[in-house]
Amino acid sequence: MEIAAVEGSLSAIGYGLAAIGPGIGVGLVFAAYINSTARQPESSRMTLPYVWIGFAVIELLALLGIAFGFVFSGGA
Repeated sequence: MEIAAVEGSLSAIGYGLAAIGPGIGVGLVFAAYINSTARQPESSRMTLPYVWIGFAVIELLALLGIAFGFVFSGGA
């Protein structure tokens, strides 16, 4: 009986773990926006730019995670 070897890069696992944080963060940002809009609908136009800024910053963290995964693995 032969045991199969697992081949691949640990950076893929690292990025998968690094993507959990931004995924939760995006969910929290939009949940807070929906909650604030439900409580005070007239403020939805005022808070929407902050939602997009928060979304962009959180997604930047995800992109940094994948970039560092490539840098530390030595691949291009």
